[in-house]
Amino acid sequence: MKVPWPMLADSILIRPIERTDYKQWLPLWDGYNAFYGRSGATALPEAITVATWERFFDPAEPVHALVAVQGERIVGLAHYLFHRSTTRLNEVCYLNDLFTLPECRGQGIARRLIEAVYASAQAVGSTRVYWSTQTTNIAGRALYDQVAQHHGFIIYSHELGA
Repeated sequence: MKVPWPMLADSILIRPIERTDYKQWLPLWDGYNAFYGRSGATALPEAITVATWERFFDPAEPVHALVAVQGERIVGLAHYLFHRSTTRLNEVCYLNDLFTLPECRGQGIARRLIEAVYASAQAVGSTRVYWSTQTTNIAGRALYDQVAQHHGFIIYSHELGA
């Protein structure tokens, strides 16, 4: 199944990111990172932002990006990737980043982005989309509880030196 891009719902257009979107994408990317405490002294190095951007346009990369457009303005983003799983035959989809401009929240933009990721995953034969968020993300979790199932997992991580 091929995803019918662009996807239009109400006044929100969901479509794959384009090279010309960089100037509007960057403030959303920065806002997403700031939400998770990555700003100022703890900001991501510019090299990570550049590499992330370039991955969206490299067909060898499993990383993809969608944007939500209202009028001429990008108001939301979703970054996702596909990877193998030991519990599935087909690849699974990890919704890595989801962000909507604060002044545009409550309009269904995040829901539409999630649904577009679902459609993208289904189009390539993936049978699962999953993501993580902080326990303190109350507004996000209220939406996530409507569009997905929380299975009770807790995420652990350990940073390795570069």
